[in-house]
Amino acid sequence: MTNDTPRQSKSLLESLTILAATLVAVAHTRLELFFADLEEDREHFLAQLITALVSLFCFGVGVVLATILVVMLFWNEHRLLVLAILTGIFLATGGALWARVRNNMKKRPRLFAASLAELGKDREQLVSRR
Repeated sequence: MTNDTPRQSKSLLESLTILAATLVAVAHTRLELFFADLEEDREHFLAQLITALVSLFCFGVGVVLATILVVMLFWNEHRLLVLAILTGIFLATGGALWARVRNNMKKRPRLFAASLAELGKDREQLVSRR
């Protein structure tokens, strides 16, 4: 009997050590996945923001110059009509682009979707083992 007790203690200690190591490994993997998702989303957002800002600046300057050019061409005849038409075109284009941006933002994948999916799988495996 005395020989079995140390062996059982050692076996229990080994099992607990292995369990702890496994839990730490799982947590480490999930944290790596979480931070990879976070980094990817941050890089995507910054790239989109910079591209959008440069695009808006260039588009704005081009629109102002094109408007001045068209108004100057029709200065003597129909300048108010031309300004009204151009204003309508710019407002319609701006509204359409705004709607597209909103639609793209709604279609984006959920933040940390891969991490949450993996954690859900882990939870299901733990529940099924009970």
